[in-house]
Amino acid sequence: MNTTASPDEEENRLIAQRREKLAESRREGFDYPNHFVRNAHAGELAALYGDWTPATLEERRIRVAVAGRLMARRLMGRATFADLRDFSGRIQVYGRNGRETEGDRNPLDGFDIGDLVGVCGSLMKTRTGELTIQADTVSLLAKNLRPLPEKYHGLVDPEQRYRRRYVDLIMNEETRRVFLQRSQIVTHLRRYLDSLGFLEVETPMMHPLPGGALARPFVTHHQALDLDLFLRIAPELYLKRLIVGGFERVYEINRNFRNEGVSTRHNPEFTMLELYQAYVNASEMMRLTEQMIRSAAEQVVGRQQVVVESREIDLAPPFARKTMVELVGEYNPGFECSRFRDAGYLSQVLASRGLAVPPLVQEAGTLLMELFEATVEPHLFDPVFVTDYPLAVSPLARRAADPFFADRFELYIGGRELANGFSELNDPEDQADRFRAQLREREAGQDEAMHFDQDYIEALEYGMPPTGGLGVGIDRLVMLLTGRSSIREVLLFPLLKPV
Repeated sequence: MNTTASPDEEENRLIAQRREKLAESRREGFDYPNHFVRNAHAGELAALYGDWTPATLEERRIRVAVAGRLMARRLMGRATFADLRDFSGRIQVYGRNGRETEGDRNPLDGFDIGDLVGVCGSLMKTRTGELTIQADTVSLLAKNLRPLPEKYHGLVDPEQRYRRRYVDLIMNEETRRVFLQRSQIVTHLRRYLDSLGFLEVETPMMHPLPGGALARPFVTHHQALDLDLFLRIAPELYLKRLIVGGFERVYEINRNFRNEGVSTRHNPEFTMLELYQAYVNASEMMRLTEQMIRSAAEQVVGRQQVVVESREIDLAPPFARKTMVELVGEYNPGFECSRFRDAGYLSQVLASRGLAVPPLVQEAGTLLMELFEATVEPHLFDPVFVTDYPLAVSPLARRAADPFFADRFELYIGGRELANGFSELNDPEDQADRFRAQLREREAGQDEAMHFDQDYIEALEYGMPPTGGLGVGIDRLVMLLTGRSSIREVLLFPLLKPV
């Protein structure tokens, strides 16, 4: 008969044991404290005192009070060594029985791995030269009732790492590094744009009409006004209203919500940097994009080379620029580039590659976009600005010299779209015609087509200067600079199916 406890049974036994310890502490008067006065952080002590000799430390008697989580314990006779970690790093803690009299209690006794504690004591060095706190007192600040995952493997199941991010952050140094770098990237982007005279603004997250992108929105309802509202799919139309109002350089680091599928590249809630600058065009936006991404890599990663899926990408050379038609021809042998306006021909090419033609799609520009996304996009590993997007898929962008195209670009790095920008359409009559065309698509069943935003048209009628616009996916930029292959790796709490 097998008497070995299952992992769940063993975990339940440890939880019960720890709950009993907490109950005993409560009987002795323990209550969860709401304060601990510390004068040092664990990870900073080595930088301050790591070079001091044991004799100097003993002579100076540097007193410290640190707080953090016990991550390991090692028993050596009457002595106990433990690792304490806070947000800044780790430091070793030493406790010993009988430091004053034989009956003295080891200050580290009675604690479990994962407990949050406050340690007061003096700095010393062990025989191996490791900076250590010789503990006088160790105070329980919060009891760890659920045992942490096994030390050397941590929380390895990806699904569990996303669902219990708090445990993932406790156990995995790499996870903590990614999210620290994410914060640094966002901070750097703000400083970079501020230095160029851009003004950070905030625009509504609930819209009476969804706009600024081709996407299906989430719908909510305002009870007091008895009004349906849409969670923001893009801040574009509000930011351009500010350009009309005379704010010539604006940006917003914003949360957007799109009612779409979930994948390694998509989460229904995501973060974008969107900016607009008066009196410039798409070419200037490409220059800004390139410089800003290169600057972020240098500042946060420390170099302009990043690794994606075991391949190094060099961000230092000028980013390539290629048209969409040129790239479709490059990755589709036999494609007749001169026939990019021929909807029938494009449908045949899609069918010959086993790609279904969307039932509502009849326009050549939309078919060209379908072919590009299916056959070209995954291959764009090195940085490349894809230019000359069809006007049919660019309802807010200015027409190019060839009216089939818009003066628009997208930046691809590592096989992923990272940024989208264009020369903004500032002709109110042209924009109104585009909105009407979008309405016809909605009536035909295309639920991602835009609504007609009359207020935005009226804003344009007051006059908007020539303007360049840019959107950068923050989540995908973090993926690039931290070498992550899934958007879930760079979102603290990605959307997951209920278990």
